[in-house]
Amino acid sequence: MTSTKTLLRPALLALSSILAITLVTGSPAHARRSAPTNRGLETARQPVVQRTDYVFDATPDGYNGLSSTERRRILDWFDAIDLGYGDRVSLSDAGGDAGSGVSNAMSDLVAHYGLLLADRAPATVGEAPSGSVRIVVSRASASVPGCPGWSNHAELDLQGGLSYEYGCGVNGNLAAMIANPDDLVQGRESRSALRGATASRAIKAYRDAVPTGGGNTVK
Repeated sequence: MTSTKTLLRPALLALSSILAITLVTGSPAHARRSAPTNRGLETARQPVVQRTDYVFDATPDGYNGLSSTERRRILDWFDAIDLGYGDRVSLSDAGGDAGSGVSNAMSDLVAHYGLLLADRAPATVGEAPSGSVRIVVSRASASVPGCPGWSNHAELDLQGGLSYEYGCGVNGNLAAMIANPDDLVQGRESRSALRGATASRAIKAYRDAVPTGGGNTVK
């Protein structure tokens, strides 16, 4: 008569073999959830640029461009949106005539924040009232969403692929340090005749600076 232990022994051995294979290869559900293997040099996490446009409709006075009351309103609005470095201020002549007086007045206002008035304004929703000038402040920001995420471990990747966090440090620093995030989307034109002067501006400032400890200027 065969004992119960004798009948259960093959079943236990088969179950232990299945568990061993599962521990080594991983479950099918885990394989489906894992990210695709990246065997190239392109990073999985890329900088994302977001832009927000703020609009303000100002009314010219017809004499010197903007009255003192309107200037005060514009400055209060600049302070409310925390206007600062990296913002792009422009005039949209929608439904009115933005003359040189308004442009000069706006240039003086944005100069208080260390900015210059942009040449062209982006398209905005709606139109300014008749006889008014629309002021547009464009603010762009760059970030790398989900980076770092620590979603996988490099020591467990046995397929020769890159880590899912590969490039997070470089792209994160690039997004944080770039002066104009729009350059990540459109870049800069190199046909300008001033590109040589722009490239050597930092060197010229270094050479012309007077050492704080005394001595002669480096030439």
